[in-house]
Amino acid sequence: MIIDTHAHLDFPEYKSDLESVLSRAREANVGCIINVGTSLASSKKSIALASKFDNIYASVGIHPHDASKVTEQDWQVLESLVKEPKVIAIGETGLDYYRNRSPHEDQQKVFRKQLALAKELNLPVIVHSRDSIADCLNILNEYKNGTFKGVIHCFSGSADTAKKCVEMGFYISFAGPITFSNAINVREVAKTVPIERLLLETDCPFLAPQPKRGERNEPSYLSFIIPVLANIYGISVRDVERITTFNAYKLFGIGKPEMEGKVAYAIRNSLYINLTNRCSNMCSFCMRESHPIVKGHNLKLKREPTFEEVISDIGDTGGYDEVVFCGYGEPTERLDVLIAVARYLKSKGKRIRLDTNGLGDLINGRPIISELKGLIDTICISLNAENAEKYEKICKPVFKDRAYPALIQFIKDASNVVPNVKVSIVDMSDIDVEKCKKIAEELGVEFRVRKYNALG
Repeated sequence: MIIDTHAHLDFPEYKSDLESVLSRAREANVGCIINVGTSLASSKKSIALASKFDNIYASVGIHPHDASKVTEQDWQVLESLVKEPKVIAIGETGLDYYRNRSPHEDQQKVFRKQLALAKELNLPVIVHSRDSIADCLNILNEYKNGTFKGVIHCFSGSADTAKKCVEMGFYISFAGPITFSNAINVREVAKTVPIERLLLETDCPFLAPQPKRGERNEPSYLSFIIPVLANIYGISVRDVERITTFNAYKLFGIGKPEMEGKVAYAIRNSLYINLTNRCSNMCSFCMRESHPIVKGHNLKLKREPTFEEVISDIGDTGGYDEVVFCGYGEPTERLDVLIAVARYLKSKGKRIRLDTNGLGDLINGRPIISELKGLIDTICISLNAENAEKYEKICKPVFKDRAYPALIQFIKDASNVVPNVKVSIVDMSDIDVEKCKKIAEELGVEFRVRKYNALG
């Protein structure tokens, strides 16, 4: 299922064929649509649509074009509309200095009032900004603390602006123009936005994507946008669909996220295997306890799977380039199952990677690398610090001062047995990248830096 987080199906362009538009949306796997209000009249129509159709939700708000027309009575009506069932956001609100249909002072005043209402009611805001980003960011910054949340829709700003919006806690959505042949800069900006902060939108009936450019837009046309985003992020279409749907759930509370923790899960052309949630480390950057989600997959296991259950969950491995033992837990906590599953996978001719904290010897009470010989093609080991003291501070190992020396020894042992050995660190300010890189060079293994909070 995918979600169109910004549509205007109440507009007259759909008066004659709305049912057909919604039917095509269902055929394109669009499970939910947020119909976004732009005025009191439009907001009322959005609520009416949400009441009529199970898969439509409403947002109510005043577009900056109409800011100068808002009376106190209008504001009271808007406040009452927010209480209607299936109203899940405030907006579209913001600033538009391109059309300038309302004075800037009026736009800013009405924008602030809607932001205050959203914060009071703990609702997300859907923000419109055109030729007004400096003022828009300054005003958003006034309300950013606490539970404030929202999306900058139809984003067309710079990478620096996108970064500021993300740091403020906002999501970003790109509409049809990202598919245009001349939209190179927009696509470059999109690359800088973490996919965990990406939403899908059409802004229909406007901004139809390239194959339909110039025509009336509609929710089913997300099918033209998603492959472009998949190419930008280097992931699959299914990845984009799953991740953005989970993002919409996080922000708006709509859709159905995965409730059961997954044992086998796919990202790009790799199959990942999640054996356990146990780990001998409590790394400061790890989200295992608070948010065990990777690329839209729920990895919180209710119990650890048996060998037979793992094999059943894996199913057909034919379409995957490699299989990776990885999750929010440490795979070598369940070494026997890891080895048994790896043997099964090797019998199917699969390439196998192990992502590990490198403390398997301490976890199992013996050197284990020889037991992985011939089973693991690539091993990625989390170095995470340039010395034992910093490692203990960042990773909080249960083995305390025994951990770092054991980690270094494990890397040495792995380099003698496993064909491809890599060590990595997380890009954090208190980690000395150059010293870690030198350690990797001295150990004769590859080195890479993982982006903070960029998983999968």
